[in-house]
Amino acid sequence: MTAQADLDRHCGVASVAALFARRPQDVMRLFHTQDRRREAGPHCAVMARQRRPYREITAADLARVAATQHHGGLVALALPRPVLALDTRHPPATIAASRVTPVLDGIGNPHNLGAIARSAAFFGCRALVLSGDPRQAGLSDAAFRTSEGGLEALEVFRADDLAMMLRGLAPRILTVAAVARGGVPPQQVPRDAPIALVLGNEEAGLAATTLAACALRVTLPAAGPVESLNVSVAAAVLIHSLSGG
Repeated sequence: MTAQADLDRHCGVASVAALFARRPQDVMRLFHTQDRRREAGPHCAVMARQRRPYREITAADLARVAATQHHGGLVALALPRPVLALDTRHPPATIAASRVTPVLDGIGNPHNLGAIARSAAFFGCRALVLSGDPRQAGLSDAAFRTSEGGLEALEVFRADDLAMMLRGLAPRILTVAAVARGGVPPQQVPRDAPIALVLGNEEAGLAATTLAACALRVTLPAAGPVESLNVSVAAAVLIHSLSGG
C-alpha cells in the first residue's frame, strides 16, 4: 500500500464527499471522529467493499493525520491526482464547451487556488489550467480543503509555456487577461467564443509575455476607494460576469 506521506489529504465533509463521488478507487484510508459517524457511514461502506482501512479516532489524533486543526471531523487519504499537460492543438472538450475556464499564472497561495476552484465549480466551469510559473501553487492539502470539493468537479491541466498555450488556443478560445486597471469592463468582453480567463500572481500580477499573448484585457471597475480585490474574489466576480450571470 502507498505510504501515507505520499498521499493527498482531503479534509471536511464536502471535500471528502466530492472525492468519493468521483474517485472512490483512489481513496486509500479514511478517518473520522465520533460526531461524523453519520456523514462517514456511506464512505466507510465503500472502504469496506474495497477492503481498505477506515477508523474512528479522536479529534486530536485526526488533527495529526490531517496536519491541521481544520479537518472538519473527516479526512480521506487519496492517491495524488495527475495534472495533464494541455494540448492546444486539440483543446479538451471541457475547455471548448465551458463558457469560462480560469487560467492561473503564478498564483502562489494554495488557499487562493482552492477558492478559485470552488467559485469556478459553483458557476459551472469544467476545467482549470495551472501555469508552469515556479510560484504557481499546485494541488495541495490546503487547496483541496479550501475548494470544498470544487477541485474534484474540474479537470485540471498544466501549461508549462503559458504564452505559447494562449496563442495556441486562439482564435477558437478568447484569451482574456484580468488586470487591475486599463482593461475593458466585463460587459464589453465578447461572448461569441469560450473564454480563457487569465489570473496573475497575487503581488506582481501577470507577466508582460502573458499579457502580450492575450487577445483582450478586462478590469473590474471600482465603485469605492479600495483599488483592487483579492485574486480569488476578483476571479469569482469575473467568472460570474463572463458566464453571462
